[in-house]
Amino acid sequence: MPPTSRPLRKLGFLTIGLFDEADPRRGHESTLEIIELGERLGFDSAWLRHRHLQYGISSPVAVLAAASQRTSRIELGTAVIPLGWENPLRLAEDLATVDLLSGGRLNPGVSVGPPMHYDRVKEALYPDTADAEGFGYERVRRLLGFVRGEQATEFSGAEGFETFSDRVQPQSPGLGGRMWYGGGSLSSARWAGEHGMNFLTSSVVKVEGPEDAGARAPDFAGIQLSHIRAFRSHHPDGDHARVSQGLVVIPTDSATPEQRARYEEYVAKRTPRTASAQGPARLLFAPDLVGTSAQIAERLHAHAAFREVDEVAFALPFTFEHEDYVQILTDIATGLGPALGWRPGG
Repeated sequence: MPPTSRPLRKLGFLTIGLFDEADPRRGHESTLEIIELGERLGFDSAWLRHRHLQYGISSPVAVLAAASQRTSRIELGTAVIPLGWENPLRLAEDLATVDLLSGGRLNPGVSVGPPMHYDRVKEALYPDTADAEGFGYERVRRLLGFVRGEQATEFSGAEGFETFSDRVQPQSPGLGGRMWYGGGSLSSARWAGEHGMNFLTSSVVKVEGPEDAGARAPDFAGIQLSHIRAFRSHHPDGDHARVSQGLVVIPTDSATPEQRARYEEYVAKRTPRTASAQGPARLLFAPDLVGTSAQIAERLHAHAAFREVDEVAFALPFTFEHEDYVQILTDIATGLGPALGWRPGG
């Protein structure tokens, strides 16, 4: 098995936090218990995915505030907050507050673009300004500025019994260096690098260039590798700039026969979409990796983009049961992680 060029230094996981509409607390409690388990198993980070008007976590920052009080070491991230739903100034206040409560463990990941199904939600989200809202990189730049202490207003000082600040309060030292951009295109990779962010890659990339360029199927690993290298070439820290990869992995070392069968069926249903770019945006999905830790490690060592990173936030499958996540996380921490060179606290 060929070694990775960058030994795996940080092991994390990502969960979507689904719940039953009739009992949403149970789903949120399950998510918090999974984060607690991750800390006990030695994971370096736990990340929450963001869902609006769905039966998944709509407010990951609030959930991570709760997680910060039930853990003491594990880093807590969002992957990712779609900024089209957010006011950057208000979000900056929330992020700094939770970062302080966590003792400096928050890793906010964000992305840009119009909210999903914008034509159907814009009247509820922006009833007076829907056509004037901007959903490009400037929204991220504003958030970065507020988090990093840039002036938010020209007014400050005392007014009667109250004192006002011209910067977002609270300010959390170090948070500005833990801001991540979740990107799947070359332009996003370059922009994140130029603005000194960290870079979150996932199991989705955008196929760019002429649609008829070559007869071969798109190469997910090669495309993702080009994004990582573009990001680092534009980042002040160069090759030391932080990149985290977020593929879906499902180790089966301790799974029951029933679980293995269910996992393999899940992957089989999702595999066809990985053969070609999907939809007008030409999105390409990476295959989910299912098998023993040794089998998954071998496939990752052969993955060109994985060989460029030393951090991962492996994505948990969306629709599994709590017990499945316990088994998968345990196998990642005790089998797959060590097979990739990771050690708890390394």
